Formats: sequence, C-alpha cells, structure tokens
Amino acid sequence: ALAAPLLGASWLVGLGAAALSMAGDLATSFIKRRIGLASGSPVLGLDQVLEGWLPLLLLAPVLQLEPAPCVAVLGVFILLAHAGSRFWHYILYHPGRENYPRIIRSTTRLREWRACHAPLARWQTWFNFESYVYYRVVMTTAFKAIGWYDHGVRNVLAVRLQDRTLWLPTLPPAFDGFRILLLTDLHLDGTPRLTQALIRQVRHQPVDLCLVGGDVRMEIYGPMAPSIRRLGRLLAHVESRHGVYGVLGNHDCIEMLPEFERAGVTMLVNEAAAIGREGETLWVAGVDDPHFYRCHDLDLAMREVPAEAFTLLLAHSPEIYREAADHGVDLYLCGHTHGGQVCLPRIGPVFTHSSAPRFTAAGAWQWGEMQGYTSRGAGASGIPVRFNCPGEIPLLTLRRGTAP
Repeated sequence: ALAAPLLGASWLVGLGAAALSMAGDLATSFIKRRIGLASGSPVLGLDQVLEGWLPLLLLAPVLQLEPAPCVAVLGVFILLAHAGSRFWHYILYHPGRENYPRIIRSTTRLREWRACHAPLARWQTWFNFESYVYYRVVMTTAFKAIGWYDHGVRNVLAVRLQDRTLWLPTLPPAFDGFRILLLTDLHLDGTPRLTQALIRQVRHQPVDLCLVGGDVRMEIYGPMAPSIRRLGRLLAHVESRHGVYGVLGNHDCIEMLPEFERAGVTMLVNEAAAIGREGETLWVAGVDDPHFYRCHDLDLAMREVPAEAFTLLLAHSPEIYREAADHGVDLYLCGHTHGGQVCLPRIGPVFTHSSAPRFTAAGAWQWGEMQGYTSRGAGASGIPVRFNCPGEIPLLTLRRGTAP
C-alpha cells in the first residue's frame, strides 16, 4: 500500500495486491498441508507462484504491463523468494527440533546464527555491530586516547573473592551454613591473565556448591572453544561437594552445551536438580538466557519442583525477578549487569544493560518474600575495563532465619 504510489498506482491498489499475495501464500500452505509436506519445507515454484501471480492479475492492467514482462517479473520473484525461503529454513532448523530445549522462534535462531557459528566470512562479524564496531573500535580507541585503558584493565584483574551471608527464613535446617561459589560473567577470552587471577582466588576454597551464571565468553561472534578451555582450567581448582551447575548467558550459545558438560558443568536449560543433605532437599532451578535470547521458561524449569520445597533459581540476569517470585522461588541468583562495570561516584552505574530496576543491579536485594543476589561479575564485557565497580566472586553462605 505504501509502495503503490511510487509505481503510479493508488494505495488501494497496493493494498489489494498485498491481500492477494497473502491469499496466495495461505492457499499454498493449505495445499502443502493436504499433500503431506511438512511446515516450513521449501518447494521451488509451489511456494511462490500463487503468492506472485495473484497480485500480478491486479497490477498488470493498472500498470499496463504486457504478458512478457509479467512472466519475467514472476520468474525473478520465484527465484528470489525461494532463496530467501531456503535461508530462513536453514536458520530455523539448524540445529533441528529434536532435543532442542527452547521454543523455536525465527528471531532467536537469527541471533544464534549471528553469534553462535564460526563466521563463514569475516563480513559476518559486522552483523554484530555493537560488539565488533562500537566496543572494539570506537570505545576502545576512546579509552586509550584519554589514557584510561590500561588502568581499567588492571581494575579487571583485581577481582576478589567476596564473603556474603544471606539469611533465609525458609531454608531447610540441614542447609544452614551451606556455602555457594557463584561464578558469573567470566568473559574468559576477553582479558589476558584473567583466568589465572580467578584461579588464585578460588583455589583452596572448599564449597558445598558451585554455580556458573553464564557469559563464559567475551565475544558474541567467532570461535567458542578458547573460553571453554579456560573454564575447564578454572574449574579444575574448584572444590565443590555437590558439583557444578550452570546456565547459559547472552554471550553463550546452545552449541556450547556439550563443551560445558565436558568441562564439568551440569547445565540447567529450563530444568531443575535436587540436592540432598541429611534427609532434606534444596532444589536448584536454572533457566535459559532471559535477556538476549529470551528463551527462559520458568513453568518448565519448576515443573518437577514440589510446591513446598526451598528453591534456588539460577538465571543469567535479574530481569525475570517478578515472574520468579510468582513461582515461589526463595532465592534468586544472577549476574549480567556487571554492577554497571563503569560507575560514577555518588551516581552509580552509567548502564546496567538490564530492563530490571536498578535495585537489582548489584548485591543483595529482596522482592516480596524472595531474596536475591546479583553479582557484579568476575570479568568485563564489551571493553575489558572497570571503574568504581570492582569485579567479584561471591562466596555466599546461606543461613536459616532472619538477619540479626
């Protein structure tokens, strides 16, 4: 309708052509279902001929097109539309539906294609404008120009283990004193020497449970293996009685799941695991990334958790705190915000990169009966610098009762 006046026709003619094109597309889908073709299966010709031919019946007399140009236009349309269909079919069905622990959305698959596959060509990195151009070129150059870059990198490497106590009235007595090591926003491939700095902090620190809160890699394009290798080196120094559980972040990819498992992490993708201690149980639920991919599913994650059970939710970001409270979560652990990473004195974070309120951006918080803790993260994202916002590795001690 908007383009028709550019061709010398009225917007009503354009609207009619659009309606006829959609009618042709619907008719094609109807035919494909009746002959047993699967949804989304591209068929050259059948997919495009009605969608292109029906609007041409209206447009040809209005635009005074001869039969030969009409046939040529229809032929070009069929080829281009089929190429587009093949592209979207590739995006939607790689990996396939089988054992895919997410709701399949074209937007999600397109984001995965941009971020999760080793680039077929260097130009593919330009689809990640923010990461590749804005951070790597513009902001890095700006920090180096004003002489702050090296100081910011030193701040990143000054990450420290932080002892924190969380008081929880509903905590089962057997878990009083339970110690959790929260490793989140590591971005291990973004800052040289960061892995070794983290190892120095976590070794010789026996804990009851280790949780990995997502964003193991720095980039959102290119190879994923280097960050996983560094994670394996780090976890080799973690002494966790009940093992290591993790979730995916917005810098992580679904293809990384097997590598996470090989590194020693039990990944929770919209699912939960029970931890037993002295006859009592603490449930750890984990959801897929709620920030960028938005593939979290709390209903699925909490499906097997008993209604009266104490539940700890591990999510990459704090953005589903309301939904978590409605599901009866007792403790919400997350990261993603980096505490701002760059904070101004008396003002706080310049950006939190989260749609959740600022009270959830760092440290302990509460919403209704649910307690929460947002880690400032161990690494740095975008640019490997920190200012007025030191990185942290929270060592959380759970205590039964209310704070003194």
